[in-house]
Amino acid sequence: MTLTIIDSSDRAESASAEDGVIRKIAWRLMPLIIVCYFFAFFDRINISFAKTALQTDLGLSNAAYGFGASLFVLGYVLFEVPSNLLLYRFGPRRWIARIMISWGIATAAMIFVHTEWQFYALRFIIGAMEAGFAPGIIYYLTLWFPKKYRGRMTSTFFLATAFSGIIGAPVSGLVLKYLDGSLGLEGWRWLFLVGGLPCLLLGAIVLMRFDDRVEDANWLKPSERALISGQLRKQSEAIGRSSFWRSLAAPGVLLLGFIYFLIQIASYGLNFWAPDLIKTAGSNNPAFTGFLTAVPYICGAISMIVVGRLSDSSGERAKFVAALIFAAALGFFAAGYFDKNIVMLICALALLGAGVVAAIPTFWTLPPKMMTGVEAAGGIALINTLGQLGGIVSPNLVGIVKDYSGSTTPALYVIGALCLLCGVILLFAMPAALRSNDRVSSG
Repeated sequence: MTLTIIDSSDRAESASAEDGVIRKIAWRLMPLIIVCYFFAFFDRINISFAKTALQTDLGLSNAAYGFGASLFVLGYVLFEVPSNLLLYRFGPRRWIARIMISWGIATAAMIFVHTEWQFYALRFIIGAMEAGFAPGIIYYLTLWFPKKYRGRMTSTFFLATAFSGIIGAPVSGLVLKYLDGSLGLEGWRWLFLVGGLPCLLLGAIVLMRFDDRVEDANWLKPSERALISGQLRKQSEAIGRSSFWRSLAAPGVLLLGFIYFLIQIASYGLNFWAPDLIKTAGSNNPAFTGFLTAVPYICGAISMIVVGRLSDSSGERAKFVAALIFAAALGFFAAGYFDKNIVMLICALALLGAGVVAAIPTFWTLPPKMMTGVEAAGGIALINTLGQLGGIVSPNLVGIVKDYSGSTTPALYVIGALCLLCGVILLFAMPAALRSNDRVSSG
C-alpha cells in the first residue's frame, strides 16, 4: 500500500513538472507561431475581399477569379513536399524564416498587377513561396510537444485561422473602404500590401526566437530538456521508423490525404466565397460585410478551443473530426437554402465555421500517430499537398456554377454532400493505428 501511494505521488509530481515545462515551451513558441500563421491565412482570405474591385479593374469573370485563386493552391501543392524535405534538411528555424520573407515579398508585389495574366502568375508564385509553411509548423510542433498535448497545441496554432477571420475580415473591409485611392492605389492593392510587408519582419523574428529542437533550447534547464526530449524519444521509438518513400505509399497516409482533400474543399468554400454570399444576400457595405464575415471564424475559434481540450482529454481524435465535419455539412446545406435571407445565412455560416474551422486542427493530430522523423516531415507534407488540391476544386466549382446558374446554391449542396462522405470515412474506414485512443496508447 505504501509503495502504491509513493508511486502515485511520484507520477503526479512528474506529470506536474512536465506540464510546467510544456507551458514554458508554449509561451516561447506559440504566440509567434500564431502571428505568423495569421498572416499566412490572411493572405488566403484577403483575395476574397479584393474580389469585386479586382474583378472590375482587371475585367475578370467569376470563373477567371476562381481559376486565379486556385493557381495559388497549384503553386503551393507543387512545392509542398520538396519544401518540407528542405525544412528537415536545413532546420525549421531557417526554413520557416525563408518562407515568411519570400511570400511576404510576393504578396506585397500584388500592387503591381494590372492584367489577368499577371494576376495568374503572381498568385501561383505566392503559393509556391508559402509552400510548406503549415505542414512545416505541424511537423515542428511534433519536435517539441508529446502527443498528449498536441490537440491543444495544434488547436492553438490554428486559432490563427479564426483570428484571420475575426480580425482580418473587418480590417479588410476597413482597408477597402478608407484606403481606396490613398497614394494613388486602389483599396484592393493596399490590402495585399498590408498583408505582405509585416511578413518580412516576422521572418527576422523567427530567426532570433526559434530553435530547431528541444536539445538546442538554452532557455530551458538541462533537466527540462531531458524530460521532454526523453518523452519525445520514447514516442518516436514506439512508432518505429521506415523509409521515407515507403511512408508515402502507406495506405493510411493516402487515406488521410483524401480526407484532408474533402475538408479543404469545405474550408476553401468558406474562405473564398463567404463575403460574396453575404453581399448577394443583401450587404452592400464593405466594412459591414467584413464584420459579418468574422462571425463564422468567431464560432470556429470557440469550437477549436473547446474541441482541442476535449479531444486531448478523451484521446478520440477521429470521432471529433467526424462530428465537426458533419456540422459543416449541415452549415453548407443551410447556407444554400437560406442564400437570400441574410440573418439565416449568417446562422448557417456560423455553424459551418464552428465545424470546418475546428475540424482542421483536430485532423492534424492524426498523422503523428503513425509517423515520425523524416517520414513525418514528408508524410505530413504529402497529406497537406493532397488536401490542398481541394483548394483548386472548390473555387473553380463555385465560380463556374455561379457563372452558369447565377447562384452558388447548387455548389454549396455538392460541398455539403462531400462533407458527409468525409465524416462517414472517418467513422468507418480508418485503419487501427488512426482509430487508437491517444490516452490509452500513451499509457
